[in-house]
Amino acid sequence: MQIDDTMQAIHYSIEASDLNAHLFRVTLTINNPDKNRQLFRLPAWIPGSYMIREFARNIVQIHATCDDRPVPLSKIDKHTWQAEAFSGRLHLVYEVYAWDLSVRSAHVDQTHAFFNGSSVFLEVVGYEALPHIVDIRKPADPAAGTWRVATALPEYEAQRYGFGTYIASDYDELIDSPVEMGHFILGQFQAYGIPHEIVITGRVPNLDMERIESDLKKICETEIAFFEPEIKKAPVSRYVFLIMVVKNGYGGLEHRASTALLCSRSSLPSINRKQLSPQKIDEDYLQFLGLCSHEYFHTWNVKRIKPAVFAPYDLQQETYTRLLWLFEGFTSYYDDLTIVRSGIIDVSTYLHQIASTINNVLRGRGHLKQSVADASFDAWIKYYRQDENSPNALVSYYTKGSLVALALDLTIRLETGNAKSLDDVMRVLWQRYGRDFYKGANRGITDPEAKAIMEEVTGLNLQGFFEKYIYGTDLLPLADLFASFGIAMNDTTVSSRPGLDIRVKRSGNDCIVTHVFEGGTAHRAGISAGDVLLALDGLRVSADNPSASLEKQLARYSVGEAVEIHVFRRDELMRFDAVLQDEHIPKYILTLSKEETASMKEARQHWLQLSP
Repeated sequence: MQIDDTMQAIHYSIEASDLNAHLFRVTLTINNPDKNRQLFRLPAWIPGSYMIREFARNIVQIHATCDDRPVPLSKIDKHTWQAEAFSGRLHLVYEVYAWDLSVRSAHVDQTHAFFNGSSVFLEVVGYEALPHIVDIRKPADPAAGTWRVATALPEYEAQRYGFGTYIASDYDELIDSPVEMGHFILGQFQAYGIPHEIVITGRVPNLDMERIESDLKKICETEIAFFEPEIKKAPVSRYVFLIMVVKNGYGGLEHRASTALLCSRSSLPSINRKQLSPQKIDEDYLQFLGLCSHEYFHTWNVKRIKPAVFAPYDLQQETYTRLLWLFEGFTSYYDDLTIVRSGIIDVSTYLHQIASTINNVLRGRGHLKQSVADASFDAWIKYYRQDENSPNALVSYYTKGSLVALALDLTIRLETGNAKSLDDVMRVLWQRYGRDFYKGANRGITDPEAKAIMEEVTGLNLQGFFEKYIYGTDLLPLADLFASFGIAMNDTTVSSRPGLDIRVKRSGNDCIVTHVFEGGTAHRAGISAGDVLLALDGLRVSADNPSASLEKQLARYSVGEAVEIHVFRRDELMRFDAVLQDEHIPKYILTLSKEETASMKEARQHWLQLSP
């Protein structure tokens, strides 16, 4: 992108100024500011992560000048500053503390520098629609000698992967384009003619980049063809996967032309550990591909097809929607479905993934208490602020939402004789709300419109489905639905296995109770989260692999037997008498039915888009 008059643009420069202190220095220049009352503010949250994060708390110091004269700044709320009356070009210089190794904020040290614009770039209130130019400067520290720059921002006067100036069409694009600086591994591929880049920061010995490129190409082309089956055109001119590798980590955040990902080193394939076939795909690598598939699907679903309240975003306060089950849940459904449709995994592997999701949702009782619509609305105070009672109180609009999408898709296919599907719904949503979103048709979808469009596209009355499974907490009829597609859903839960129905973790030499499941042995006995589990019937509970050790101790008992349990609660020794109950941990498995008919097989092939 080029602009004729850079005087009309908002200008920033950013430098990782102190790698040891984890600081960015940002200079903001406004050529024609409001001379009476210019406001500046930083977002309180970042799109895609629904929790108030108060990014302004990381601004260490800030000052303003005009013609080298100080301009007083007054802070008028937690993230807004006001420049007092002045005349001329205004400069703000401020430092941002960056020590959050996640996909949501910013992080700087001697190995790399990463930031989301919402963490570092003050918004110039009233000037958001102007072009924003950013000079990304190379750190002076010798540790950054070989660093390069990776971002989806268009180059202005910089070279690709180089330091220099980049440009955004407006403030929204600026903060929707994360930046990675460091010594990274670069992979590239084309997906229907569109360049895609894989930027991996962190130590990964013997990385099999060729395998990653090949698999991501299949995923990306499958999703492009899904939304645009005729023209097979992506909604971006270029896409960047920004991947930070750590020992243990997992997370992703979508952006309009890129994604920021955090993954464990063990999840990436090695040239010394080749993945030979879909049947032998590594589970950690499959999880990584699922994360990439999920965030890439968001390029359409939530970055362009949006809830109405996100068009535009209000980043100063919570923005409530009951539709995250559609935007996150449906995306979670399609992420693994895309992988099987692309041919990377086989049907049995895909069914194993679905079964794991079912078991995860059914483990706690939250799914019986909170609907996915309510979970969406309460994301700000519940999903992103989980505590020890969360499994008993809430449901994930990601996992339960994906099962809702699955059930809805299979229902539509059954009731229309495979004439319609959820695929058709998603494509209509794309055509009406997403395709032209950044071309001036910036309108999102409302709650009533979501149901109305699904009924219009499918010709079905979905009132009952919505009442039971989206606004209600009824159990999804998955077994019956699967049966029509030649899939058997069997409960293989071990019966009569005594357990405490708790989750534990190791802390030093202690076994700490982290969660107590409602209705289980521990709950009935009076044990609480945070208790240090000491002994069962006078025998110490080992902190070495506590879950496995506890399971071995309990294996010596039968359901119905009484046990004496000792714990420390705070600094007080407490004793509980418990009667062991059956620890009913859901363990459903999905297999191809031995009694399937030709029509069942055909329906499954149509759903999974498999060759006969």
